[in-house]
Amino acid sequence: MQTLSRWEHTLTFFPQFRAALSEHVGPDATVLVIGASDGRLVLPLAAAGHRVTAIERDPVALRGGLVRLPDGTEAHAPGLTERLQQEELSARVDIVEGNFLDASLPADAQYDAVWTSCSWHYSANHDRPLADFITRMQGLVRVHGLFGAEFMMPVTARQHLSEHYTSPERLSPLFSDGWNIQLTLRSGQYVERPHIGQPHPHTHRMGLLLATRTNPVTPERA
Repeated sequence: MQTLSRWEHTLTFFPQFRAALSEHVGPDATVLVIGASDGRLVLPLAAAGHRVTAIERDPVALRGGLVRLPDGTEAHAPGLTERLQQEELSARVDIVEGNFLDASLPADAQYDAVWTSCSWHYSANHDRPLADFITRMQGLVRVHGLFGAEFMMPVTARQHLSEHYTSPERLSPLFSDGWNIQLTLRSGQYVERPHIGQPHPHTHRMGLLLATRTNPVTPERA
C-alpha cells in the first residue's frame, strides 16, 4: 500500500479472518466492515477482489485531518477516502458514514462476510447492549456466510465490569441455533506502544470469534 494506516502496527487476528474468508466464501465475496477507520483492513480486502461496504462514524478516519501524535505534535493523517483513491480502489468500496446500529442499509442487505475489529468496546458504543451489536451483525450475514469479530478482553477492574469487554466464552451462547463457531482465539496480555488517542503504553488482551451461518433464522439472544 502507498499509504500506511495509523493503526498499521497494532495486533490483529485479521489473517485468520482472511483465511476463513477464502475457505468458506471465496475470492469475490461481498464483505461488510464495521468500524472501517482509515481502511487498514478495508484496503487489503478490496485489493484482493472483494466488494466491500465500509461503515465508519469518525469524520477524520473517513476524510483525513489533523491528529495529535503521542509526542504532542500534530500531523495530517490520511483518511479512508484518500487512501482508497491513492490505491485506485474506490470503485470497489461503498462507504456508509454513521453509527453501525443506526446506519442506513438496504432492508434486505446481506453479505457473504461481516467483520469488525475492536469497535464495540469504544465508549461511544456503550449506550446500547452488546447483544444489539452482535444481533445486527448476525442478521447481515447470508446463509453459509461468515461472521468475524476481534475484540478487546477485560484487563482492568473497570473493564471486567463492562459487557463490551468480553470473551469467546461469553459470546458463544449468542451463536447457538443457526450458527457453527469455526474458531475462537485469545491473546495473552501485551503492552501496546503509545498511539493516537493514547499517549502512554497500555495493556491489552484480545479475542477472536469466527462463525458461519447455517440457516436463515436469526438466533434469539441468550
